[in-house]
Amino acid sequence: MSGDPEYAQEFVDVDGGRLGVQVYPEPTGTTRAPMVVIWPAMGVRARYYRPFAAALRAAGLAVVVADLRGNGASTPPPSRADRYAYAELADDVGAVLAALKPRLDGRTRVLLGHSLGGQAALLHLALHGGGEVDGLALVAVGIPYWRNYPGRSGLSVLPYTQGIAATAALLGVWPGWGFGGRQARGVIRDWAYTARTGRFPRLNGTDTEAAVRAVRTPALAVSVDDDKYTPHETMDALCAKLTSAPLTRERYTVAQAGAALDHFTWVRASTPLARRIARFADDLPPR
Repeated sequence: MSGDPEYAQEFVDVDGGRLGVQVYPEPTGTTRAPMVVIWPAMGVRARYYRPFAAALRAAGLAVVVADLRGNGASTPPPSRADRYAYAELADDVGAVLAALKPRLDGRTRVLLGHSLGGQAALLHLALHGGGEVDGLALVAVGIPYWRNYPGRSGLSVLPYTQGIAATAALLGVWPGWGFGGRQARGVIRDWAYTARTGRFPRLNGTDTEAAVRAVRTPALAVSVDDDKYTPHETMDALCAKLTSAPLTRERYTVAQAGAALDHFTWVRASTPLARRIARFADDLPPR
């Protein structure tokens, strides 16, 4: 146990390290509830999602939260020696699903990604298929292409993202100065490529853009009010790539939440959103 009674801390071995996985108790009154596996934003620890996990469990869902490679309880922390990038993050999603298989059998399974975690979840489905997943929920995810940002804000996004990438390339690691926490340079490189071009990079020789267009997993895409990192327009751009998936596109508003929102604070005002995700899971075809 983690010392925190809310969840059990477990680990999944991957090449070069291990991933921290937080497994929450089953919601009251059931042992076969639909399971949501959450993938965090860049630099955000899995523990940050405890209020969201509580809201999802209250809505009748089982919850697991995984730390992204090199973040939170996942080891080792990023260093100059690390070569991993988006392809490995996508592979990590599969590693966690494989480790959870005894708990997942017979259940509805939903991958839920926030920001970078949403990209990792989507890329896993694109590169490896969606046979083990019933639904994909994307919250505050987007294509951070500088031209997607409203007004003149994109003019600052381009130099900002490319400056971070240049720093990571020079130092061999992104130290986390004011953005994203400490990250492997490959992750920053791929993120900056998407910010510069509006496209996912080729991964392991695969045309990732074509692979994303072929994803058929039902998806719920929710952007959040007052999100300066992934505003509504960036989610629209991501949804435009999902040409084969049954897609529901929604916005989570300040009025719905009853609280101020942004790219991160929606987690603390997520009860209505959790109920919406529960309805999405309930509407998925039974396994």
